Amino acid sequence: MGDPGAGGPAGLRRRATFSAIRNQTEAGSGGSSGACGPAGTAHSSSTDITKQNGLHASQARSKHDKRKRRNDHSGRLSCHQQQESLLSSSSGFINYRGILNWCVILLVLSNARLFLENLLKYGILVDPIQVISLFVKDPYSWPAACLVIVSNVFILAALYTERQLSKGSLSEHAGLLVHSFNLSIILSFPAVVILLVPSISPVGSAFALGTYTVLLLKLYSYKDVNRWCRELSSIKAKTLSRSLSCPSAQHLSGGDQKICYPGNLTIRDLYYFVFAPTLCYELNFPRSPKIRMSFLLRRLFEMLFLTQLLVGLTQQWMIPIIQSSMKPLEDMDLSRMMERLLRLAVPNHLLWLIFFYWFFHSSLNFIAELLRFGDRQFYKDWWNSETVTYFWQNWNIPVHKWCLRHFYKPLLRKGFSKMASQSAVFFLSAFFHEYLVSVPLRMFRLWAFMGMMAQLPLAWLVGHFLRGNYGNAAVWISLIIGQPFAVLMYVHDYYVLHYRQETG
Repeated sequence: MGDPGAGGPAGLRRRATFSAIRNQTEAGSGGSSGACGPAGTAHSSSTDITKQNGLHASQARSKHDKRKRRNDHSGRLSCHQQQESLLSSSSGFINYRGILNWCVILLVLSNARLFLENLLKYGILVDPIQVISLFVKDPYSWPAACLVIVSNVFILAALYTERQLSKGSLSEHAGLLVHSFNLSIILSFPAVVILLVPSISPVGSAFALGTYTVLLLKLYSYKDVNRWCRELSSIKAKTLSRSLSCPSAQHLSGGDQKICYPGNLTIRDLYYFVFAPTLCYELNFPRSPKIRMSFLLRRLFEMLFLTQLLVGLTQQWMIPIIQSSMKPLEDMDLSRMMERLLRLAVPNHLLWLIFFYWFFHSSLNFIAELLRFGDRQFYKDWWNSETVTYFWQNWNIPVHKWCLRHFYKPLLRKGFSKMASQSAVFFLSAFFHEYLVSVPLRMFRLWAFMGMMAQLPLAWLVGHFLRGNYGNAAVWISLIIGQPFAVLMYVHDYYVLHYRQETG
């Protein structure tokens, strides 16, 4: 009898089954010979698992869709929830960028119409040569520049006085007298020269007076800080001395060494402070690690571009309005005067905003980057001011720091009230505003002084009766209307003083 597995019916069925399995395996592997082993079998199994996972995922999605369709019925029944309108202050919505862009576009379009009317009426008035003549009447005589150069005498006098005080050669009382005399000369000397020398132009006079005013505030701070260091040294307060005049090394960056009193009494240290964009002296200023050339070039480009823009807008837009306004106020009615004021408001405010960015952002950051001066907070968010006091505290941080450190707090320590000290700060600011305007124009009308002192009752009214957006609107209105009103008064008085005398 033969083998059943070789030739019987059972053997034929087994061979047929093996052949079918082999054919399915070859078809799944694409007919390649290498897929007939275990690898081909694993590939077939993984394919089946993938298909099963896809089937389960599709079933899950279908169940989710059915559940979502069932939930749509409840959504159709209820579509409201408790919520506030976006323009309500209680909504918490703060993204109004689209409205801001809309306001900017309207402002540009409205001023473009005025600018086109100006071009059609006056033509192109921009002339760079006229700008040079504003600073220099005689090309061979530069009195304003000579005044700035002479200021080095007062810087060296302050340094010499402090060195003598550190050695004990001068008493504190004698040193105070010398410093007071030096500061008094800084305040009066340029004003006397400007009033007696007719060749100094008003613009050159304003530049020289601004330089001397900054120098006065800087040397006053220099005197105070060195006196504080001597007082701390005399009472042997090591911790206070280190915190004020000798900060620890980790506060200084870039490998700079700390300076202790009297090691700061050098020409290099004093002139660094003179050129630094601050009015408050320290023995160790915060320093940036290095000069960033890209940042420096951006600020330089902004300075050059905005300078040209300021000159162009002043010559093309501001001067024609001022010239057309040179008519005595008694020859006009109230409506004509208000029309003249509103014509001045927009260009004056636009020029003021450009000047703010040019000076407080571009120029001061450029100087700070060159000197690696670390404190770059030259302004805060004054545009969000809801009170007049907040505006004056945040739009000019260097002046605010000086007033707080060397004027306001010393008055409080002497027993003055907060209201009296704040009024004294406004009085000092009003004096310097009038000083920087009246002396170059060679006429004293006190419009700038009264404008600054008027900020006191305005600050009280806004602070007590207006809040939030209403207070912010009041601050903006005072800025837009107040400045051109003072300009209008000075233009009127200048016209009456000069042009009426020539025609009379």
